[in-house]
Amino acid sequence: MRVIGITGGVGSGKSEVLNALKERYGAAVCQMDETARKLQQSGTECFARIVEAFGAEIVGADGELDRGKLGACVFSDPEKLRMLNRIVHPAVLDAVRADIREKEAAGTGIYVVEAALLPDVGAELCDELWYIYVREEVRRERLKASRGYTDEKISSMIASQPGEEEFRKSCGVVIDNSGTFENTMRQIGDRL
Repeated sequence: MRVIGITGGVGSGKSEVLNALKERYGAAVCQMDETARKLQQSGTECFARIVEAFGAEIVGADGELDRGKLGACVFSDPEKLRMLNRIVHPAVLDAVRADIREKEAAGTGIYVVEAALLPDVGAELCDELWYIYVREEVRRERLKASRGYTDEKISSMIASQPGEEEFRKSCGVVIDNSGTFENTMRQIGDRL
């Protein structure tokens, strides 16, 4: 089974690419952020370890993690962010490895791992890394149209992510999703 890692900045169209890989090529798709969220639900080992590390005040009235409070806690303190990552990242990688084994045993030909943190976390799971590139002005237009984001919010989000040069340096394949999706699919077809 071929394991492809997909990454790219906000507004690059990764979700559309993932859907196309699933529908057109029968790929199994794993979004690492979703896996992380599931592993942090109340009743899980990650949840218990996070509450133990950061205190009961990060638990909301619904009994689940209050992501706003947790985010405020860890993003203002690099050591706390490292602590959270040491809890969550190994659990996510173990869960994805198990899912890869399961899908391979079931005969799946292509497995796609999507994560904003690739290649920093999860690259070791993949046979190859693909960067979904989109010109910044196109990303901005898409984010305004699809999510209603302001220029300020978009600038803040883009600034918080790795830059194009870092993605290109880390990924062996660059798919340009700036134009039509048919063109994007031609590039993908050439790689598969």
